[in-house]
Amino acid sequence: MQPSPNAGIGHAPPSPGDGIRVSLAELIDIRHRVREVPLFSSPHRRSQLVGLHHSKLRGRGVDFDQVRIYQAGDDVRTIDWRVTARTQEPHTKLFHEERERPIYILVEQSPRLFFGSGIAFKSVLAAQAASLVGWAALSHNDRVGGLVFGHGEQHEIKPRRSKQSLLQLLDRLARANTGLSADQHSDPDSFGLALRRAREVLRPGSLAVIVCDERTLGDAAEQQLTLLARHVDLLLMPVFDPLDHALPAAGLLRFAQFGARMELDTHDAALRQTYRRQGEARSARWQRLADRLRLPLMPLNAQHELVDQLRDHLSVQHPGARR
Repeated sequence: MQPSPNAGIGHAPPSPGDGIRVSLAELIDIRHRVREVPLFSSPHRRSQLVGLHHSKLRGRGVDFDQVRIYQAGDDVRTIDWRVTARTQEPHTKLFHEERERPIYILVEQSPRLFFGSGIAFKSVLAAQAASLVGWAALSHNDRVGGLVFGHGEQHEIKPRRSKQSLLQLLDRLARANTGLSADQHSDPDSFGLALRRAREVLRPGSLAVIVCDERTLGDAAEQQLTLLARHVDLLLMPVFDPLDHALPAAGLLRFAQFGARMELDTHDAALRQTYRRQGEARSARWQRLADRLRLPLMPLNAQHELVDQLRDHLSVQHPGARR
């Protein structure tokens, strides 16, 4: 049973902007913060995720750029013999790697995310992260689409290099977010079904960004992620709240949900230790998965601001990321 501020307590309906709900306008405004986080490379900045976005082993193509006079150190295999013969001076071909690629954002909006003890609910942080990735991808001239999953249904937007496509995805995301409540049941199969759908629609060379609750990873989902990673690049962004990892020594806590009630004595050190170990085990499982598949892992904490966290993640080279 998940602790929830709304479980068993009467509240006025929360409004967008309070950290409990997120609006479409907020998700659109996040575009102004794209420049603060170098998720993808530009001519002037090299992102730590460059390996995900320029992978010669993932079916990426190269486009001819121009011909110039041969310089010491140039690859002799790129010499343009026709121009060389015509000008009687060695010339070499220059190429730039194909930039446009499908970026598919799988973002969870389920009741298990409808909780937060910090500045925002996990569902809000997940939506913000998906929005920031989407705007960054669009500004990088990529095709953007995705899948919103969680409460027994899926909403898919096919990747297109179109602002309208991203707005459709964000609209679906905002609608799913505002429809969440603590009285709903989470669908245990939703994550696996979303990953299966991604395997069906994504071609090699695509980038799938996974934004989900940290507790969503189970045996079936891990298997689906392993299969998906064989054909596309993945970026893992599991979301958690500090109370998912540790209980405060706050005395007797009472929880109520779906008509069931539970009490926990958080002064019990053994109980807190067991709870903490379970949280550590979930984090460790994500790390083992990322290490095994050589994927970048960016856990997101609902206690902290999104952009600050992403900056911290990108300030160090991730040893597990593909080069």
